[in-house]
Amino acid sequence: MRANDPFARLPEAASFTVTSTTVTDGAVWPPEQHASGVPGGKDISPQLSLSGAPDGTKSYAVTVYDPDAPTGSGFWHWAVADIPATVTELPEGAGGDTGPGLPPGAFQLPNDARMACYIGAAPPAGHGPHRYFTVVHALDVETIGVPADATPAVLGFTMAGHTLGRAVLTTTAETPA
Repeated sequence: MRANDPFARLPEAASFTVTSTTVTDGAVWPPEQHASGVPGGKDISPQLSLSGAPDGTKSYAVTVYDPDAPTGSGFWHWAVADIPATVTELPEGAGGDTGPGLPPGAFQLPNDARMACYIGAAPPAGHGPHRYFTVVHALDVETIGVPADATPAVLGFTMAGHTLGRAVLTTTAETPA
């Protein structure tokens, strides 16, 4: 694993809980959460359950990020904004092309493949293990105010001053050489 920490230079935030029936923190992504070009991959976003968000939470955002991608800037696999604070679960597959399991008002931003949906793990063959940070961000605003065609990096920059809490699941994936 590489030592780069995607949260090292972000403002401190309270922690709360995110769990999943799809994957366990510290485990390997199941095949279905890999990209469709990887054997067994289906680009299916994981189920997420949230609890214990900080007082004052008015909305959530969800991101899936691979800091180990050989790009110099990592790779954003999924970004969802404006999830109402009343939401306690996103079902598996919510990140499909039309956001079938997203609550009203929530929207997906284009990932680094420029598709507004979840795209699964696909580390280059022989590149070693990659970490995938699935993060639920508790925000102090009902809407974060980014356009639907914004990048996940713009979402992250805009969230920096509004983040009350962060719940993180870290998974891994590797494609043998």
